[in-house]
Amino acid sequence: MNLSDPFSRFRTGLLAALLFASGVIAWAADAPTLKGAYREDFQVGVAVNRSIVTGTPSPRRVAALVAQDTELAKAQFNQISPENDLKWQLIHPREGPDGYDFGPADAFVNFGLSNRMEVVGHTLVWHSQTPNWVFAGTNPPPAVIDAPAVVAASTNAPGTNRPGPGRFGPGGFGRYDGPRASREELLARMRDHIHTVVGRYRGKVKCWDVVNEALADGPATNVLRKSLWLEIVGPDFIAKAFQYAHEADPDAILRYNDYGLENPVKRRKLITLIKTLQEQKVPIHAIGSQAHVNVGTTFETMDQTLTELATLGLAIHITELDVNGAQGGQQGFGADTASNAATTGGGLVSDADRKLADAYAGIFRAFLKHRDTVKLVTFWGVNDAVSWRANGKPLLFNGTNQPKPAFDAVIAEAKKTAAGK
Repeated sequence: MNLSDPFSRFRTGLLAALLFASGVIAWAADAPTLKGAYREDFQVGVAVNRSIVTGTPSPRRVAALVAQDTELAKAQFNQISPENDLKWQLIHPREGPDGYDFGPADAFVNFGLSNRMEVVGHTLVWHSQTPNWVFAGTNPPPAVIDAPAVVAASTNAPGTNRPGPGRFGPGGFGRYDGPRASREELLARMRDHIHTVVGRYRGKVKCWDVVNEALADGPATNVLRKSLWLEIVGPDFIAKAFQYAHEADPDAILRYNDYGLENPVKRRKLITLIKTLQEQKVPIHAIGSQAHVNVGTTFETMDQTLTELATLGLAIHITELDVNGAQGGQQGFGADTASNAATTGGGLVSDADRKLADAYAGIFRAFLKHRDTVKLVTFWGVNDAVSWRANGKPLLFNGTNQPKPAFDAVIAEAKKTAAGK
């Protein structure tokens, strides 16, 4: 079946419409799949939400659509990452050995294993979505943070789910400003959390985002984000996190994950950080580049990004890929949920489907050029409807799980490369 042919696309859409009533979506045996098209190049993964994993409806998706989402994930992808259920706030909301909630995370891991998908863990140490008890103690916070300029930056710099004003609430998106733990207390909590979580899934979760979004935005002199991890522990909190993860599962692939690496300034900070960790013999095995990009992103931009990242000698994982097609946010590479409405506002760009297809074609052409180092490409969401950037229609499948022209473009790039081998 040629899905780029209008009649074939009509037949595929009609079949899905007929099956929609029963909550099932079927894929013809000869229909192209992402995991099949790229099987000789790299794994193609997807971030899944709790509904997809458990088959339960949500306020956003009725049961029939959830069933379609689940079938699409199983048909198209061979790796999964959790959107939320392995983040500290969700899996370890309360202090102490009885403070863990493993149910949703267990369901996620079991879903991947039962469907023969490689499972990635996201994420162990992050400045956001961490409950306030983790940082709480008896030490008063300093009136002025005296941190070296080379590692300091605003905690409120753009980042996925960035902190806002005020204390952490149950959601864990604010900045805790109460009495603090000591360095020793916070490191002990980090070690317990990592050893418990990674240890529980040892041999099942093959790869972990150990530290997420620790780099600062802004001036080139500021390398690390001014987070509570940095303020309480110091810059070596990153090395400690990797050390603890390696202790818990020596065979796991451990990666550092961040956004905006398409920006040359941010990329240089990443290279500085990773080289420092490598000099210290820290067990880091891969770079996670989120790649929350936009329809203006070109082959040249992605090619240059991957060329420079490859100088580190580590595997490159594209961890959270989506391409914003909204008019807002076309000049940025951020991953900020707090400003997401603004950056996906103003309606879609003109000729959005074609521009999205062109952008994805160039991006995947770059991935294929660098397939010796790019080992994994993960989309951040199954379809447009469940995407955190839903207004920007950023994925390869629409809200009813039908392939868009961008899907055809991505498949076509694989075929071109295969034909040239």
